[in-house]
Amino acid sequence: MSTRRTILRGGIAALGAALGAAACDSSHGNAGGAATSSPTTGATSPTSPASSASPASPTSAATATASGSASPAPAPSPTATSTAPSPTVTPGGPSSPAASPSVPTPAALWTPGPGELNPDVKAVAVQHIVAELNRPDLLVYDAQYGGLLDTSASVLVVTSVATYDVRLVQASPQWKVTQVNPSQPGPPTTTPTAAAKALLASSRVSLPPAGLADVRSGQVHDSVLNVLLELSQEHELMVSVVRSGHPIYVFGTNRLSDHPRGRAVDVWRIDGHAVVDPATPTALVDNLMRRAAALGSYNVGGPRQLSGPQFFSDPTHHDHVHMGFTT
Repeated sequence: MSTRRTILRGGIAALGAALGAAACDSSHGNAGGAATSSPTTGATSPTSPASSASPASPTSAATATASGSASPAPAPSPTATSTAPSPTVTPGGPSSPAASPSVPTPAALWTPGPGELNPDVKAVAVQHIVAELNRPDLLVYDAQYGGLLDTSASVLVVTSVATYDVRLVQASPQWKVTQVNPSQPGPPTTTPTAAAKALLASSRVSLPPAGLADVRSGQVHDSVLNVLLELSQEHELMVSVVRSGHPIYVFGTNRLSDHPRGRAVDVWRIDGHAVVDPATPTALVDNLMRRAAALGSYNVGGPRQLSGPQFFSDPTHHDHVHMGFTT
């Protein structure tokens, strides 16, 4: 196996067509009580798949506030047959950490576990994407809130195909999907920066397909890339969202998120520990947040409110650490 770890190195078959932005970077959370979210560009109906832009190679390396690669060694692809069962989600199931950040196993796939807020909302979103894609080789790595209000939500479903911003509204007996916005990272640049090259070659930062393609596209600011590289000197990080697949607007507002502008990143696992897991050491998450602020992030969100103007916390950020930058 290549030493360059990314979420996708576990031997996934080549991926084809897929479903065609409460972002993490407002200064202090969603507009209170907003029941709907701003429309996003490139949105599709939840039952009308569209082609997403160039997902990353499978063998290469969540109320919200604003938020070229080195060639990996090929990994064996599992054989998918027409009789293979479709992936499933087990609400209330365990959230077992993977043995390695780069090699997902069935036990490591996302299931709502201890620490989740409104896990039924996430489960509906994940089940919707699984059913729409209908791929026996599909892996769901994470389900993160892009926004959580009383009667509406955005769930970012991070998969081996792409990342999907799934919009939902409260309904009975369960929440209802109203819109799906797939990640659209764009084509790779021919002139990646030194920071992009270094991050793509790193064995300590795992990127999902959409995040990997975001970095390759040249649309992610070096401020984001350099902080990830600095933090990776101290921790192994698993990234959930970089630029594409995230709400364009802070959920429930008309404020632009830092994510689609390439100025933010979300981390959902630190040294093998999920941010959302109550068993994860508090100091591990809090220290990462403080370190991100010290390295230049003006807007750091997480599961706890820390002291200082750079920090915020809200229900959306109980499941990840957000780092936003001004440039």
